[in-house]
Amino acid sequence: MAHITFIEANGQSTTADLPDGWSLMQGATANGVEGILGECGGSLACATCHCYVDELLAGVLPPPSQSELDMLDNVAAERRPNSRLSCQIKASAALDGGVVHLPECQE
Repeated sequence: MAHITFIEANGQSTTADLPDGWSLMQGATANGVEGILGECGGSLACATCHCYVDELLAGVLPPPSQSELDMLDNVAAERRPNSRLSCQIKASAALDGGVVHLPECQE
């Protein structure tokens, strides 16, 4: 299980306990976090779950796949070096305490 804090563009913060194997997108939507749409349901066919990961997460996550990098070319908000798609990040104990910032828009 991982305790992940989601910070919406307006500053609203929500910390959620995510079971191992859940994507950050699933955790955000299940906990009512505004700012992650996940229109494709996590099938890596849209970029509406774009997020910015903190240094802790960036340090433990594997690099994005080429498919994720290609999809990140389609984000609506500014793409940054720490941009990721939350549907591609699976919760685990290694992510415990991580913080995810959400962009101002997804479409």
